[in-house]
Amino acid sequence: MISVESLLIGEKMLKKILLATDGSDLSKNAVRAAVDFAASYGSTIVGLAVSEIFSSLIMPEMGAGYDLKGIEDEILEQSKLNAEFVAECAKKSGVACEVHAVKGTHPHEEILRFAAEYGCDSIFMASHGRRGLDKLILGSETQKVLTFSKLPVLVFK
Repeated sequence: MISVESLLIGEKMLKKILLATDGSDLSKNAVRAAVDFAASYGSTIVGLAVSEIFSSLIMPEMGAGYDLKGIEDEILEQSKLNAEFVAECAKKSGVACEVHAVKGTHPHEEILRFAAEYGCDSIFMASHGRRGLDKLILGSETQKVLTFSKLPVLVFK
């Protein structure tokens, strides 16, 4: 197990944190913890909320009879609120922060892409994800980030 102190040995580590949120209660707690961490260590935050667009929303023939555009817009609006929660917490703690809300069919891919694109040196996210059979079949987004990330990933439980 790597300690936070060992990650901080290099001046460049944990200076720019990609903070992913899905708006759940656990994720909100993770946001607060990440902001406190960033405030303590002088880190900046790139907040990200991904609107997970399911295949039936991108394949109109699967969603006959539904206002798919309206559903997609509602999901994106919720993601914007989730991103704004990150910004509000950061502002209250005096942490430099920028936030983004994006659409994606695979949130873990968007998280990894943003971390690379914005020059983040770590990723912070909640352990929250799908539960039960969905988790066994699909895997959690956190697990996928842990599997594919080349950056340190801090998981909040």
